[in-house]
Amino acid sequence: MIEVQELKTTHKVIIGDSREMEEVEDESVHLIVTSPPYPMIEIWDDTFRKLDERINELWKKLEVESSNRDRIVREIYELMHENLAMVWRECYRVLVDGGIACINIGDATRSIGGCFRLFPNHAKVIEHCERIGFVTLPYILWKKPTTKPKYKGKGAFLGSGFLPPNAYVTLDCEFILIFRKGEPRKFKPKDELRYASAYTKEERDRWFTQIWEIAGVRQNHPEIERRIAAFPDEIPYRLIRMFSIIGDTVLDPFLGTGTTMKVAINLKRNSIGYEIDENLLPIIKEKVGITQKLLTQDYSVEIIKRVSQ
Repeated sequence: MIEVQELKTTHKVIIGDSREMEEVEDESVHLIVTSPPYPMIEIWDDTFRKLDERINELWKKLEVESSNRDRIVREIYELMHENLAMVWRECYRVLVDGGIACINIGDATRSIGGCFRLFPNHAKVIEHCERIGFVTLPYILWKKPTTKPKYKGKGAFLGSGFLPPNAYVTLDCEFILIFRKGEPRKFKPKDELRYASAYTKEERDRWFTQIWEIAGVRQNHPEIERRIAAFPDEIPYRLIRMFSIIGDTVLDPFLGTGTTMKVAINLKRNSIGYEIDENLLPIIKEKVGITQKLLTQDYSVEIIKRVSQ
């Protein structure tokens, strides 16, 4: 009989670029839970410009061009998703057969050159992941109560107020896209850890519905105020419980402040997290409990910094 409480888990924080996850072996990860930078959201422009010089040059060109602006914007958008697709290919490589990838991403609305338009990020991610070989499963719409439009003062409605036809629908949902590598995962009959990982009927009925209403949370650290809608613990908690079993390995290729790893630790899963911004490391250490951890605790965390960044 397996004693779940006695299981010791291991966790790796890798400060490096997840477009190449050389530290992770083929078919060694059971679940991916992540939220990447969203293409064409202004707060992540600099991130993409640093990742790809082609994107940086196109932004510079856009600042001086008076014509072909729409074409340049489309090129930037495509290149942003090409860079994310490099991560999705690595995710496919490291997943076990039947492994699941959950990707939280929002669409973007933006005016560039006087033209307001939608950038359907969720559709682009699906397109790239299907090309890679993933099977697309029904997705979740994460409705954030904090983003509901305001009726007094400056609100979230865009366009001509109460006059048709030039107002725009408010984006108050993000997508949690769900993909599988190959056929459903197989288990031995009456696998003890699988049965120990079971959720209740109430949890099943609440979690396996398409619309989740979960409030976003604000970061408390001033150096990351730009991340105004943080990834709340409840999102990875549900996904890890739904799509993995105790003792599995969970990967987050965009670790951020470490929320996915923190939840994986609490749920007795192993985890791996990649974060390209070394400035977030102290916050990750704090969140996963390294600074307070006792030697008697039942998990270990290894920090790996790549030599060249």
